[in-house]
Order: sequence, then structure tokens, then C-alpha cells
Amino acid sequence: MIMQKLPLEILPQPDDETCGPTCLHAIYNYYGDQISIDQVIDEVRCVDTGGTLAVHLGNHALKRGYKADIFTNNLHMFDPTWFKGKGVSLKQKLLAQAKHKRSDRFKNATSGYLSFLENGGEIHFAPITRKLIRMYLQHEKPILAGLSATYLYDTAREVPETNEYHDVKGVPSGHFVVLRGYDLLRKKVMIADPYHSNPLFKKHYYSVNINRLIHAILLGIVTFDSNLLVIEPAESSVLQEN
Repeated sequence: MIMQKLPLEILPQPDDETCGPTCLHAIYNYYGDQISIDQVIDEVRCVDTGGTLAVHLGNHALKRGYKADIFTNNLHMFDPTWFKGKGVSLKQKLLAQAKHKRSDRFKNATSGYLSFLENGGEIHFAPITRKLIRMYLQHEKPILAGLSATYLYDTAREVPETNEYHDVKGVPSGHFVVLRGYDLLRKKVMIADPYHSNPLFKKHYYSVNINRLIHAILLGIVTFDSNLLVIEPAESSVLQEN
């Protein structure tokens, strides 16, 4: 198929910290799950510095009966050797790692991943590729992406306390968007972005070059992102079909 666009709609995120729950709400709505955005925001776990992590969004979906898969390149959290061969317990590795890395953000993420695994979520340390993205979109499954907003929007970095753009004082900023389609000929992915006033596109729906998108996802590692989260009804798993 040359082009695929899913009929997914997204609301504006209520504030600078709620891009993740807003994306999750859009995916729920796509599947006909009529939960309010306020309820999603209230129930999704946050991090102390503001915002949330993809794993917390996945945990919310698992508790509502969905299947959730995380495809990650996050070397902060996962060692590549944990995914080689059989018999490696991710739970045991995460617990052992937590004894040596004790920042509040790291504790928050570790707790989230342990819950994710216990609730039946699956973690894949796998390359983020065009083929992977197209596979899910071809099966009409939207993808929630945790990425670098700084790279995606090609802006100055942001001052955390004020969210002001500043090329000297700022630090890289993370963000969540939903991938809702692709154009094979133009090599672009269609995005649903909860940040309507984003500085580059200034609208919710736009397309970006797939290479730029993949770079933005990989650079999300700076903010503990660098992942794809696929949420789908449990009875229609794409991975089970392929």
C-alpha cells in the first residue's frame, strides 16, 4: 500500500505536561473507548520533574485490558545483553540495576517497567525502522512515539522552569506524538501532535520525513524516551499475526 492514513483525532493538550495522556486518550478514542481526557490525565502516573513516561502510559492501557508493546533503544534503562539469548529475567536485571542507580527519575522509571512486565506488557530492544512503523500502520494500529521535541521541531532547547526557548540556558525537551499514517512515495509519516502551537508546524496534523522522525525518536534517549509504544486490543495483536 502506497499511502495509509488512520482516522485518528487528537485534542489539544491542556498544558505543557500532558502531551502523553493526551496522545493516549486519542488512541483510546480511536478504538472506541470513550474515557474522558480528564480521567486519563488524573490516572496516568507522572514523574517528579513533570510529564510522564511511555511505560506509565502503557501501564494505564494494560489495566484497561489492552495489549501493550514497547520498542525501545533506551540505554539508560536497558542493557543490550539482556535481550540476547533465553533465560534472562528483565525483572531481575531491573531490580539489580536499581541497587546501583538511585536517582528519583530512575526509581520512577524502574518501578514503571516492573509493573509493566508484571501486568503482561512486552519490551523489545529493537531497531526503530521504517519497516516496523509501516507494519503497524498497515494493520491500522496507531503508534505512540516518545521523542525529542527539540530535534523534531528544530528549535532552541527549553528552560525547564519556564518552558522558554533559549539556545544557551535551555536543555533538550521530550514530547509524545501519535503516528497515524505514512506516504511511501514521499517517505513521510503522518503525525497527530497534541501541541497545537508547536513552533515548526503550528497545527495538530502534519507529515515529516521518516528519517527525521526516526532521528527524533532515537534522540529521545536524552529525556528517557527513545521508544515506540503500541497499544492495541488484546485479541488483535499484530505481533501474533506476523
